[in-house]
Amino acid sequence: MNLPNILTLGRIIMIPLMVICFYWLGEDGKLWAAFLFWLAGVTDWFDGYLARKLNQSTPLGAFLDPVADKLIVSVALVLLVEQYHSVWLTIPATIIIGREIVISALREWMAELGKRASVAVSYVGKVKTFLQMSAIFFLMAGGLHKAVEVIGWISLFAAAILTIWSMFVYLRAAWPALRGKQGAA
Repeated sequence: MNLPNILTLGRIIMIPLMVICFYWLGEDGKLWAAFLFWLAGVTDWFDGYLARKLNQSTPLGAFLDPVADKLIVSVALVLLVEQYHSVWLTIPATIIIGREIVISALREWMAELGKRASVAVSYVGKVKTFLQMSAIFFLMAGGLHKAVEVIGWISLFAAAILTIWSMFVYLRAAWPALRGKQGAA
């Protein structure tokens, strides 16, 4: 167990705390939930940085980091779907969560074929992640000011578009292997 792994486990622990804040602390609780989500995003960046900088990458960290990311994003999107009761939030949330499931399964399958590198994280995927994390934070904190909520909506729709785009990039890279072609990338 090292500091990057402890930070990753901390993100997982933040999930129930975020839910508790969101539901049981009234309107201020949504701000606390947004803060916890923001803090999780910061620790996500920080644990990766430390793992590389201190040469402390581990198999446990490589497994837990994407799991923690997908869990907190999925839970936060579900909370927002309930809060907003809107098809305009439900559709992008479904796209984002669905894509995460598809790409996780694709990466696992490609790893079994020894071709994980062909579905490595792309620049578009990183921008998508930044927009989706920003959207979730701004929508949770939307009670602060209407402009904050508007930024959240714009970020959410941009993230959904990039989510679809990045999914097609990954699927295109894996397509030869999916079709069963020998020597596929």
